[in-house]
Amino acid sequence: MSMPPDSLRKGANTTSTTASRPITKSTTTTTTPSQNPIRSLVSMPPKWLYMYSDFITKNAHQVSQIESALRSLTYIIPGRFRDAEIASETVHSGVQLLALYHDAVLRNALNKIPSLPTARIPGPHARYTRFWTAKSSLYRRIALLLQIVQYTEMLWEMAAKRRGEKIRWRVVIILEALKAICRLLLMRITSSRPLVTPPLPEREPIPVEDDQSDEDVLKELMGEEPPEQGMDGSVKEAHEREWAMPRTKSSLPSLPNPGDVGSYLQSRVLTADDIKPAARLLNTLSRSGRAAEILHILSPLVYAVALSRSKDKKSWAPWVIGLSIEYTARQLRDRGFRSTSLEQEEWGKRYWAAGWWTMRGAFYENVTKGLITGVRRRMPSLVSGILEDYEYLWENYYFSTSA
Repeated sequence: MSMPPDSLRKGANTTSTTASRPITKSTTTTTTPSQNPIRSLVSMPPKWLYMYSDFITKNAHQVSQIESALRSLTYIIPGRFRDAEIASETVHSGVQLLALYHDAVLRNALNKIPSLPTARIPGPHARYTRFWTAKSSLYRRIALLLQIVQYTEMLWEMAAKRRGEKIRWRVVIILEALKAICRLLLMRITSSRPLVTPPLPEREPIPVEDDQSDEDVLKELMGEEPPEQGMDGSVKEAHEREWAMPRTKSSLPSLPNPGDVGSYLQSRVLTADDIKPAARLLNTLSRSGRAAEILHILSPLVYAVALSRSKDKKSWAPWVIGLSIEYTARQLRDRGFRSTSLEQEEWGKRYWAAGWWTMRGAFYENVTKGLITGVRRRMPSLVSGILEDYEYLWENYYFSTSA
């Protein structure tokens, strides 16, 4: 017999080898988007941020207490300004900035509660600042920048002081100029209305959601559940408790005490500011009022420039210049029957802030410093140590007494 050709023999060998070898699937698989480690890593920070925001919303009261404790701790630690001034001020500024973020989180949570506007009426300051932050994104950004500068200005000055007095005063003037520009822009955006302090809405407590079921509500109405207790642990009477409707979740107000009906009705009366549009809670300034507001805004900048050029701490010239501008602004401000309660409240804050002039410049060096030293010597060692630390702060840093 004739032998098959070599080509056929090779083909047969290849076929047999292929048939005897098991067929394996390719180990290369296509990575789905959900299995992509880079994408999952990038998506983790937003998840953590959402979880953190949810935690802040559900524990607003406890978070506020922690913030206050940390803020107070940086105030009362003896010797903090001399030994670790930048570290301590960094903690303080960090807490302030974190509180600013918490305010934004809680404000967004309040806006998502549909029944809140009918439950209680916010104050004039909250209504006014909410209106402008919602109406103008530029107002919101500038007000946020102004708040950040105010919370970190002391830290910037401490860092600049380590590089020399000349650098320190340059940083102080830059920060005061930045604040003045922000305030002038806010005045421009609000159509020449007075500035409010702070320019952003303040934190408000979030009402606790009632998760009672229909059975729990019926048990409470039938007297099968223990009565509700107040904040001090005392048992509330039936007429003092609010009741939430099971389906609509709308709360019915508590009934008044039979002997105090007058004050109950008075608390439900709407004032003129409650029915005013938010933009009209502050009147547009007249020509003299605008001049007064501009002088009030520029007063810290002029004082900082004059103080930086003075070589003697006990010189009265910078202090007199700054106080004169502030006094002129107060004399030019609008006075009349058309001033609103929010405007009067703001000027009240400014009058209290004017007390810081007794802790500045030549007045502090010539008058206040001797009084504080005399008081400190009569105090216990712990209190005198804290006062001594603050004396070091007032003597060496401009923003320690900046309003």
